[in-house]
Amino acid sequence: MKLESKNTTVLIGAAIVVVLVAYNLGKSQGEKTIEENKTESVKIAVLDKPVQQPAIEKNQETQKAHIQIETKSLLPEPKFSHFRVGNRNVKGMLADGNLVWVGTSGGVIRYELETDDYKLFDVAGGSLLSNGIFHVSKLDEKIVVGTYGGGLSVYDPSADSWKNYNIPDGLADQFVYDVQRVSNGDVWIATWSGANRIIDGELDNPDKWQTFNVENTAGGLPNDWVYGLEEGKDGIMWFATENGLAKYKGGKWENWQHEDGLGNSYEVVKDDIKFSRDPGSASRHHAKQKEEQGLSRINAAYNPNYIVSLEVDDDGVVWCGTWGGGLARFDGKQWKNYSSRDGLPSNHIFMLYKDDNGKIWAGTSHGLAKIENGQFKVITRKDGLYADNVFSMANAADGSMWIGSFGGVARLHNQL
Repeated sequence: MKLESKNTTVLIGAAIVVVLVAYNLGKSQGEKTIEENKTESVKIAVLDKPVQQPAIEKNQETQKAHIQIETKSLLPEPKFSHFRVGNRNVKGMLADGNLVWVGTSGGVIRYELETDDYKLFDVAGGSLLSNGIFHVSKLDEKIVVGTYGGGLSVYDPSADSWKNYNIPDGLADQFVYDVQRVSNGDVWIATWSGANRIIDGELDNPDKWQTFNVENTAGGLPNDWVYGLEEGKDGIMWFATENGLAKYKGGKWENWQHEDGLGNSYEVVKDDIKFSRDPGSASRHHAKQKEEQGLSRINAAYNPNYIVSLEVDDDGVVWCGTWGGGLARFDGKQWKNYSSRDGLPSNHIFMLYKDDNGKIWAGTSHGLAKIENGQFKVITRKDGLYADNVFSMANAADGSMWIGSFGGVARLHNQL
């Protein structure tokens, strides 16, 4: 009874937060982008190919499913192409050989690079328990999808079938934000009621599921809302939460907050906050977080302890994307923070991604930034993004980069 009550509260609170904060933020910027793209782009059905009659017919079928592909020009090798998905956020993506999986707030799309064919998996088709997708990744030969309220969904390509895991199976919460198999074979899952560890990755064995939360770690995990997790060097596990960064190693927990160096101070970023959607005004949960963290006086979209995104680079350095506090770098001993003053396009970091070359990318509310030697190369709509709010990213086998925003995906060619 206690577990059910807790998750009901999380469900209601999370729904309010996502609808009022993440969705509205993307929608306000995305609708403008979609309208402007109508005059800037030439609509075609097949990427990188001239328009032909069969392609036009295919495009008509595509529009029925609220999916549409655009390109900047009709040249054989355009610099970028756009893949429209309607009024939906693209929060998760995975490039897997000839396939690109696009996780939207209306289901997950499997797109084939060579043929331009696609298939939509959603609740109506019997695949998922929720159409809201937070995460897409690969687990062995299977595709794992973290959903908004529908738990964890796993697709087996060999059987062309889905299996769903939820609270009765051992999942800490039906809201799943991240999944990763680590070097010892365990699988970790980030949820909004703590983190799961499945020993040896045996998802179908209930005895192998463990849950870590604030209560049973004595505050070592500083908040139950876990937005991301990454394995660092020597088997260290790092966790992004709404109240700072947590580290787990050998059964011991440690955590860091703003007072320890995480995130820029309000004085540094206050003049660069370009929107005012404050999570603290959208839900009691976030309001309580702000009060506990001494931020009640700040009526703005700012909380440096709220880590939205997380990545660990090849040197073991931890990168934390915060809600208004900019980008934080932690080498295990010292923090270094970056803000708009250092060249970031925004201090709201929605996504962090490590590409095939080990470079770190930061998706923000006002563009995408590639991090090299402490410098930022910024890409915006002017350079080919579908929209300036960047939620997800993937490297495809053909060398292109796929970047997810509200309303669509940009496929960038040979310019990164």
